[in-house]
Amino acid sequence: MWQLHNNGVLEPGAVVKPTERLTWGRTIGLGAQHVVAMFGATFVFPLLMGLNAQLAVMMSGVATLIFLFVVKHRIPSYLGSSASFVGVATAIYTAGGNPADLTGALFVVGLTLFMVGLIIHFAGARVIHRALPPVVTGAVVLLIGFNLAPVVATVYWPVDPWLAFVVMLIVIALSIGLRGFMGRIAIFLSLVIGYLLSWVVDLVAGPLGTKPDGSPQFRVEWADVGKADWFGLPPLTDLGSWVYDPDNPANMAGNVVGFHLPHFSLAAIIVALPVVIALIAENAGHVKAVAEMTKDDLDPLMGRAIAADGATSMLATAVGAGPTTTYAENIGVMAASRVYSTAAYVVAAIVAILFGFSPKFGAVISATPSAVLGGITVVLYGMIGLLGAKIWKENKVDFGNPLNLIPAAAGIIIGIGNVSVPLGGDFQLGGIALGTIVTIGVYHLARLIAPRQMREEADGATLIYDAPGIYSDPDDDAPGR
Repeated sequence: MWQLHNNGVLEPGAVVKPTERLTWGRTIGLGAQHVVAMFGATFVFPLLMGLNAQLAVMMSGVATLIFLFVVKHRIPSYLGSSASFVGVATAIYTAGGNPADLTGALFVVGLTLFMVGLIIHFAGARVIHRALPPVVTGAVVLLIGFNLAPVVATVYWPVDPWLAFVVMLIVIALSIGLRGFMGRIAIFLSLVIGYLLSWVVDLVAGPLGTKPDGSPQFRVEWADVGKADWFGLPPLTDLGSWVYDPDNPANMAGNVVGFHLPHFSLAAIIVALPVVIALIAENAGHVKAVAEMTKDDLDPLMGRAIAADGATSMLATAVGAGPTTTYAENIGVMAASRVYSTAAYVVAAIVAILFGFSPKFGAVISATPSAVLGGITVVLYGMIGLLGAKIWKENKVDFGNPLNLIPAAAGIIIGIGNVSVPLGGDFQLGGIALGTIVTIGVYHLARLIAPRQMREEADGATLIYDAPGIYSDPDDDAPGR
């Protein structure tokens, strides 16, 4: 399948194409590097969504293998857990939903993304330009990120504010101070350091308080880790006894969420669907970045890539994991190594699947202290939001033009402020969903009534695909996600 590059000799400055490979020893080493690059985000995001990280890592490997097959090994990419649905998960849980409602909604999102990919494949990438111009895409990404601010303020941070503050400083220091590959895994390193720091604080300062049964409540609770097997599948979840615990989203009422069938709730689906826009932009941005590095025209495969991500998201959510997306971290690894061989991604995928067969690994992840998540998310959520502004900047969106300014302004305030409108009974449409609908709907409605000159000025911005996690300069040392 892969042709051996230069008889296995990698000369200085040489580029290894996607359909080539190095010796298997070197390929395995590169694959391990890709595992490290994707690992932090792939288990952090399910953790924040109250889903099982062990299952997510396993399905990320399966999704990557499927993706590479669909794109004919021409787009080297790793598919890991998506950050875009953390706010959706919190909104669904707060409204009384459970993980089955969440994965059901995310399954529909995957189906929608799959259909969009098919449309792009047959109609061409220009349809994205027309439906989602830069002002709209940037606004949706921004409101998705900033809508998460209350999660930090009310869920993670209050559990142990000073420890969360210290972890936040660690995230900032590592993200800015580390360069190259280490900078790209700053979030993962911060989580490990924060985890160890929480254990030390438990030893020095004692427990946070007491549990309802009178036993001490430590920051690091490893009772479930000790019970977990070293080898085996992720657990089956009894959602009948599942209760939302906002202080510990990763371990609701003692239940580590694992395999479960999705449940389809209209209210949950409406909350989740707007995130499709962010996923389209994210996938398109990553394909463009890979095309720039490999000097290969990948536009004909854009639809295949987006449809493949939708299909793998459907597969992952069908068994109880979160949806997938292509990863900028691994694009950064390729930029640094100039080795674009998909063989390394196959190795990484196989390693991820093997990790998925260790319940002990999943239990360790699920025991991550809330303060650590608080320190990480206060930076991460802000980064997601500001990457929406980055889309505006790079596409030179003119906010002096009311056609750009007004729809974005209305949608962002609705999304960030969780403004809602009642639709009868107990159902309300608000937050991310309403903000996205207003931004897109008002923009296209405004174009119908706007003067010709105003429309022409608004069309002056040319869409440069970009999204959460992607940096335009592949040689930039900034962290990838």
